Amino acid sequence: MAPPLVSVPMKKNKKPSLVLTLSAAGLLIGAGSIAYWLLSQRQPLSGELVGANIIPGDALFAVSLTTDPQQWQKLRQFGTKETQVELDKNLVQLRDRFLTNNGYNFQKDVAPWVGDDVTIAFLAPDTASKPAPKPVATTDEDTANDQQSMVIVLPVKDPEIAKNILARPKTLKQGKWIDRTYQGIAIKQSQGQAGENFSAALLDERFLVITDSPKATERAIDAYKNKTSLTTTGGFAENFPKIANYQPFAQFYVNVPTAAKIAAASPNRPLPAQVLAQLQNNQGLAGTMTLEPEGIRFKGVSWLNPNSQRVLAVENKAGKMQSRVPAETLMMLSGGNLQRLWGDYVLTSQGNPLSPIAPEQIRGGIKSLTNLDLDKDLLDWMKGEFSLSVIPTTPKQGSPDDFRAGLVFMVQASDGNGGQSLRQSAEASIKQLDEVMRNQYQFQVQSAKVAGQPVVNWVSPYGTLTATHGWLDGDVAFLVVGAPITDKIVPQPNNTLASTLPFQQTVPTDPNPTNGQFFLDVERTVKNFPLPTLIPNQETLLDATRSIGMTSAVSDSRSNRYDFFIALKKVRNLTALPSPTTPSTTSP
Repeated sequence: MAPPLVSVPMKKNKKPSLVLTLSAAGLLIGAGSIAYWLLSQRQPLSGELVGANIIPGDALFAVSLTTDPQQWQKLRQFGTKETQVELDKNLVQLRDRFLTNNGYNFQKDVAPWVGDDVTIAFLAPDTASKPAPKPVATTDEDTANDQQSMVIVLPVKDPEIAKNILARPKTLKQGKWIDRTYQGIAIKQSQGQAGENFSAALLDERFLVITDSPKATERAIDAYKNKTSLTTTGGFAENFPKIANYQPFAQFYVNVPTAAKIAAASPNRPLPAQVLAQLQNNQGLAGTMTLEPEGIRFKGVSWLNPNSQRVLAVENKAGKMQSRVPAETLMMLSGGNLQRLWGDYVLTSQGNPLSPIAPEQIRGGIKSLTNLDLDKDLLDWMKGEFSLSVIPTTPKQGSPDDFRAGLVFMVQASDGNGGQSLRQSAEASIKQLDEVMRNQYQFQVQSAKVAGQPVVNWVSPYGTLTATHGWLDGDVAFLVVGAPITDKIVPQPNNTLASTLPFQQTVPTDPNPTNGQFFLDVERTVKNFPLPTLIPNQETLLDATRSIGMTSAVSDSRSNRYDFFIALKKVRNLTALPSPTTPSTTSP
């Protein structure tokens, strides 16, 4: 920052005083020392996965978790009594499995020397063609464990304590500890223990590596020494910094090609060869989770395989639809280009048994129901921003409660390049649709006006209003199905969804510009509408949630960015986590 322009009297040819010079030098040295100390410590803005330089590059999944007790306590405060009980049950199981059952207490035995985060990684079966050295005989149990191995990386902030812990481990309930060496690294390994056999090694006095099989320890050491870790995996070093955040609670990474190969080999639900080939275009999915006063924030990034021929269109033109729907909107999903979205869906879903609906079925269904070609008659002019929203109706006294909400679809008739409107092409397709509804389904197609603007109503043979379509802002077509809520969007409402606090506090403002957003008012939706069960414990989780928001963007030609925020309720009277009941064993 430049100094203020203040006029001061000066004497000519006077040299700066020695005191002033030394003071300035001391200030610079002090500031430099502080800056160096800060930079040499854990960075406030975490842009790397702890232990990524140790985890083998073909790892299936890795997650880094904070060791800060205050953050874990903060996590326990979110939700309801029911979700707190469920979370505590899982935390106790993890604590007892890795600590209590082996005679350790986190605060006493681990906290004094461990760093700010620990990382847990799951390795895929070792498929290396070259034979690995076998300094120690392995059992059938070791081989079984190696089929899906786990690596835990604990950064060390006090090497002396860590070395003492490793040198004098707790006595095993079964079996014994043995010492061996691999590539010059001392390894402490359990032997003769039923179930899990653990190995531990200290790398350069900086990382304590614990695994559940001897082979996994060797793979971690190889990755560290040979530089074949996650940090060298295609796109990892370039994309993980994009999700940096201040004091994250957790960070994770998913190796998409490795996960696809494992899924393809599954005897229960194998992936077809064409699906596996499509997934090879993708390389990684990573995310950062942070705890905020009102909920949990996720920053995510996905990227393509560096060798993939596929590229992404950097097109982020969404962000207006939330200003076209009213404040009471329960749900809104928007995107920047419907035709491109459909193309991406076809590319990743064709022949994929895991897709919700096959593209061929969607095309065929639209053709049989409306006699329109999805690609030529509809999507060809749908290259602008679009949205799908759920808007509740205002009950009118004496009227039948057939529909409690309207489903609203909006799309901008555009060539996708910011050029001329394609309204004329759109009107031709919509006219065909009107004829189909009139002639094939015997609907009454009636012209009407809402707030002085022309619309078209589809009235069923039973006399109930089924749908309404029209235009907004000249080139935005809309279709309302269900409750007659057209008067809530025509004319454009004064109090819009974009102006509400729930939307502003839930839907992330980054990345910006965006190619899509999502908002769901969970509290009001669950209270008024039954929802299908999609996940286990869904009712408990929804009861703990206030709202969900998401913003996405194409970061560059090889990666996408996603920001999520989940606004959560809080537990009023937080109970203490159950204390360990298993007595600690003594050191040998």
